[in-house]
Amino acid sequence: MAVYDRRYRGYDGPITPQKTRWTVLPRFAWAQVFKSRLFGAFFTICFAWPVAAAVWIYLHHNLNALANMNLDATTLAPVDTGFFAAFMGVQCFVFGGLLTLLVGPGLVSPDLANGALPLFLSRPLTRTGYALGKMATLATLISLITWIPGLLLFALQSWLEGWSWFAANARIGFAITAGSWIWIVTISLLALATSSIARRKVVAQTFLLGVIIFGTVAGQAINQMFGTRLGFVFALPELMHSVWEGLYQVPLRAQLAPSIAWTALFVICGLSIAILARKLRAFEVVK
Repeated sequence: MAVYDRRYRGYDGPITPQKTRWTVLPRFAWAQVFKSRLFGAFFTICFAWPVAAAVWIYLHHNLNALANMNLDATTLAPVDTGFFAAFMGVQCFVFGGLLTLLVGPGLVSPDLANGALPLFLSRPLTRTGYALGKMATLATLISLITWIPGLLLFALQSWLEGWSWFAANARIGFAITAGSWIWIVTISLLALATSSIARRKVVAQTFLLGVIIFGTVAGQAINQMFGTRLGFVFALPELMHSVWEGLYQVPLRAQLAPSIAWTALFVICGLSIAILARKLRAFEVVK
């Protein structure tokens, strides 16, 4: 039997550029997430509202379909700025929030609980690259159900209405993209921060849900006790309403001035980044 030379030889194949090595993390994370049939079913349901909105837009421009359904165009809600603001509100706050609750808490906590972070950071992969990879996992999934369908609906409405409508309502497309990304960045950083604090997915999910719900309850209590509206700075949905009101230029019953809402969002993102910088380390001191 032949005996082959099995001495160590260095790897001489292609090397991934260091700037793009963080993209490996979301690729494997997506494969892990979609192994769950429950998540696959939920992700499919997230597209039910965009399909319904597309049908609604189509009916506005098809008199024959309305006649067959015994409907009048005047009874349908108009496809305007308020329509897109309501659509994005459901996609971002309801479906995007639930998706974050399902995926976000499990991105960092298993690596910390099992001591895998030193292995990731020795690939070499920087802490910034690790955080970007984990954040891209969640941001891409939320994007697929928020601003991407929103822009497709905006393009459909523009195509059916014509160039004049697009020129008069181009700011809607900007509001869809900017508003979605403000929400995506904020909720993704918050999810990663809570996942790095709690080392179990269930605990991290409870913690994230508690931050959102308890913040709203605490804000209402502060408003009642001191007769002010500043308590809404602890309520993330109210902060987003204030920001979106300025972007869409429609009344969303915002309770805070846009400047206060922007400041609170910057503080939330800053604290989340500080927590990640503290927790994402290649070593751990055990006392």
